[in-house]
Order: sequence, then C-alpha cells, then structure tokens
Amino acid sequence: MLALVLALCALQLCPAVRGGRWGQPFLVEGPPSRRLSKVGGFSWENCGNGTDPFVIKSLSVTPDPIHIPGDLKVSVAVSNGVDIVSPLKAVFTVEKKVVDIWIKVPCLDEIGSCTYNGLCGILDNVIPPGTPCPEPLLSYGIPCHCPFKQGSYSLPASEFYLPVIQLPSWLTNGDYRVQVVLSNGAKQLACVKVALSLHSE
Repeated sequence: MLALVLALCALQLCPAVRGGRWGQPFLVEGPPSRRLSKVGGFSWENCGNGTDPFVIKSLSVTPDPIHIPGDLKVSVAVSNGVDIVSPLKAVFTVEKKVVDIWIKVPCLDEIGSCTYNGLCGILDNVIPPGTPCPEPLLSYGIPCHCPFKQGSYSLPASEFYLPVIQLPSWLTNGDYRVQVVLSNGAKQLACVKVALSLHSE
C-alpha cells in the first residue's frame, strides 16, 4: 500500500491511510477549494538503484478511475530487507504536466513537493501508539507503526473508502507524477514513482 498511500498523502489525501469507513469529509484550510471527484490513470514503479532494501513487488488499485467519495480496492506485496526505524524521512517531488512539459509543484502549506521529517511521529498522530492497526492491516499482520520489521508483507485485495475531499483551487485538474524517497539518516530505503490524474469540481 506504500506507493498509493504516499502519493495520496503528497496531494493531501491522507484519509486513505486510515481505511475502512473511518473517514469524514476532509477539508484543506486556506484559499477557495474544489471537491475532488475522480482519480484515474494510476500507475507505479520502483525507482531505486537496485540496492534499496524496501521494494514493492506488486500493486493493484481498482477501479480506474476511482470516484470520490467512494470505494477502492487495493492489493499489494512488498519486501523489506532491513528494520525500518526512526528517524524516517520522506521527500516528495510532485510534478504536473502542462502541455508536454512536467512542471514541479512547490511545497505550499505542506502540499506538493515537500519533505516530511519524523515520519514515524506522523504515523503515530494518525494511529496513536497502543491503538490496534485498522482493518484489514490487523488481520494480515501488516504493521502501521515504526519500527517496521524486516520481512515480506502482502495484502490481498481489500476495500478502502475515500470520503469527500476538498483540494486547494491551485491544485488543478490534470496529470501528475509523484516521486517519494524514504531514508533513514544517509541511507536510502526506498524510491517509488506514482502517476495519476486528478479531476475536481
């Protein structure tokens, strides 16, 4: 689920992390906003140098497009060659296609091409320590807190719910690609690229 979750978080769609039907209407404070109605054209690839310990083996997201609010079905298998511990950093590079040119989306109000330090703490804010991981992660033994132990994890096709989501008006309709690099200190752990299209009203 990592590629999907990190891409959604980069675009401030983090309610998808929580799964189930926990989500409530999600609003971004600030300038006028528009309701996200559809996400389509989802694709992904590992972009590490072949030595990254965390690798996505398979990832499927249906339907395409995903209608919001609505359900999506995710299946994923990953391999993790080391224990992933704090401090954990995620660097997002978000680009939007304008005509035939990819333009970098700057980091504004923690949306876009941002760096998130203390990712383990962010996960703890979403799911407080001591709280069981939400289903279906709990049933399949998939952790939701640091440290993430070395090993292989797989999630069979499982449903998640995306609630009503309001995006800032400057995050316009179009094709986007997101690169996420996870690291611990100087060591790169993973690199994932995701492509998707956003449609809002």
